Amino acid sequence: MISMKILKHLGWRVRLGLLLVVIAAILYIINFVFFHDPHDLFFYLSIDTAFLPIEVLFVVLVIETAISEREKSILLEKLNMVIGTFFSEVGTELMQKVTKFDADTERIRQSLIITHEWTEKDFKSAASTIKEFDYSLEISDDQQSIEFLQDLKEFLKDKRDFLLRLLENPNLLEHETFTDLLRAVFHLTEELEKREDLSKLPPSDYMHLNGDVERVYGFLISEWIMYMEHLMNNYPYLFSLAMRVNPFDPHAKVEID
Repeated sequence: MISMKILKHLGWRVRLGLLLVVIAAILYIINFVFFHDPHDLFFYLSIDTAFLPIEVLFVVLVIETAISEREKSILLEKLNMVIGTFFSEVGTELMQKVTKFDADTERIRQSLIITHEWTEKDFKSAASTIKEFDYSLEISDDQQSIEFLQDLKEFLKDKRDFLLRLLENPNLLEHETFTDLLRAVFHLTEELEKREDLSKLPPSDYMHLNGDVERVYGFLISEWIMYMEHLMNNYPYLFSLAMRVNPFDPHAKVEID
């Protein structure tokens, strides 16, 4: 009675292990009853025991590695689905808003017009160009900057709940660069929401917001390049649409001619 209560509190792995040990003992007993040869029985038992560490090593290094790689692949696929949702809901439109405001985008535009002919080398080249690009949005108290900030504020405010739900996803901890992007976007959202009147800020405050937007812009483009490469290699139909809404291509359009 007591032993049954103890078994109920044990995990299923422990119960399974005990069951297998009992089955093995029964099989050895049956073997002894039928053949009455303790010498051979203990000989083969010792051989099996000697090979046990090798079997454990095989399970741990080979099977466990295969399972781990499988789980990692599944997790990465889930993360890319989350990233795709982000760009559909926020990322692509956010890049469009910044590229329209930033005159310096012309210097990198040609490096970001992705086509079907792109190779891994082209994506690496684009990533290198972005990494070396000197972001300088020059946000100030002029009318264009104020309208740009106000537009960003309204847009990100509408997407706040969506961004919060993404931040709550525990799987994102496995994707450091995308997590950095989300934090930067959410921080910019808070910075803009806290300022009631974006037209009456001191120069130092415009400079601070300028840095926040530049940080988001840099993370956005870098993550977008990696995501586009993933789509090209795995989902041609999604890649086709992503090219047709490329925020850096002035001739991009959704309709297919």
